Amino acid sequence: MNSTDIALSRAIERQAQPLTGALSDFDSLVEAARGKQLVLIGEASHGTSEFYRARAQLTRRLISELGFAGVAVEADWPDAYAVNRHVWNLDPQQRAEQALQVFERFPVWMWANTDVLDFIRWLAEFNAMPTRAEAGLRPVGFYGLDLYSLHSSTRAVIGYLERQDPPAAARARERYACLDQFLHEPHLYGQSVEFGLSASCEQVITDQLREMQTRAFQRLEGLGLVADEQRFCAEQNARLVRNAEQYYRAMFRGRPSSWNLRDSHMFETLEALRGHLTHQLGEPAPLLVWAHNSHVGNAAATEMGARGELNIGQLVRQQYGDQALLIGFSTATGEVTAASDWDGPAQTKVVRPPLPGSYEALFQAVGREAFLLDLRGSGVLSSGLAEARLQRAIGVIYRPQTERHSHYYYSHLPQQFDFMLHYQHTHALQPLARDSLASGELGETWPSGL
Repeated sequence: MNSTDIALSRAIERQAQPLTGALSDFDSLVEAARGKQLVLIGEASHGTSEFYRARAQLTRRLISELGFAGVAVEADWPDAYAVNRHVWNLDPQQRAEQALQVFERFPVWMWANTDVLDFIRWLAEFNAMPTRAEAGLRPVGFYGLDLYSLHSSTRAVIGYLERQDPPAAARARERYACLDQFLHEPHLYGQSVEFGLSASCEQVITDQLREMQTRAFQRLEGLGLVADEQRFCAEQNARLVRNAEQYYRAMFRGRPSSWNLRDSHMFETLEALRGHLTHQLGEPAPLLVWAHNSHVGNAAATEMGARGELNIGQLVRQQYGDQALLIGFSTATGEVTAASDWDGPAQTKVVRPPLPGSYEALFQAVGREAFLLDLRGSGVLSSGLAEARLQRAIGVIYRPQTERHSHYYYSHLPQQFDFMLHYQHTHALQPLARDSLASGELGETWPSGL
């Protein structure tokens, strides 16, 4: 390290708050989240236990102490909604492990792991507290933001309509028939449309969403809490089908277009969810987001933004300003659960030491095992960290042999996040099952799998 970086690492050591594993470690984060509408909590990999565990600990406090109304995660809507039913205690005989079995497609370990299992057990118990029921408090929910579930979302829309409005179900089935031959391999739909081999389904799919949002469900005003939650779930599945159709067409126009559609969908879902919960609660509903650093950190402060990519963090920052809090994670060494290829098996992989000049290398020189940095405001530390540096991002795929190309990008950390939690040595997530079904999805986020 050069003399400037040595001085900066010493300044970090003086200002860093040690992380000891106690719940009090998060006092400053809880206070910073007070009054916020959105708190976005990241992860530097999709396979590191410390990130998931700390995120869950902080989330427990934000729910129980500040009244956050739900957790929105980087997962498909139908899969996460099955977990939502569990934490709402709608299936009293179901065990938490069974709720997580819905995650069958690659990468299973991202949500079906021991750390998430512990959290959803806690959330179900929290929602079942007699004091909450006596006070008439709405259960805290668990929701998905992503858009890879084209097949299961079309089935969910039709299934809901068959129970509520059979004629509407027949119309939905006719509209979605346009996608039938592609439902198991939706990337082929995008390829076929873009090369003029098939007609676009965009209009009929949009018509279906409009119908579900307007006249078809006007008669359902005044639904009870659970029924209204189911209605919103069906509407969100219709929204997902529309946006996934656009996404799979955009995949063949280049990465910025498809990446932006994906993160725009996640932000649109977040906004729709806040509107839904606010309507139910009768007051603004603060939400928590769990996703990768590359989604929750402000992309405008990174190399991603320079190449035309936006993300949830950027859209949230633009829309909510200081009513949002962005929290990131990093590590220097350890192990990670990841695959070598898309649809490959989960493996425990060794994380290589950070590249010289990266934020991770700078943090590795700090004499603390784990620490929290407040990046807000000005000062010597903020100005020193503001210089563009490499930042590591490990997704569901980790390829150490091409690490610089596959897993690093430049960022300006104080503009990207409000807080950063760093762990010098981390451990791999423990999946509930090692094997998974082939996803049938083209890995658009390959090779990093973000």
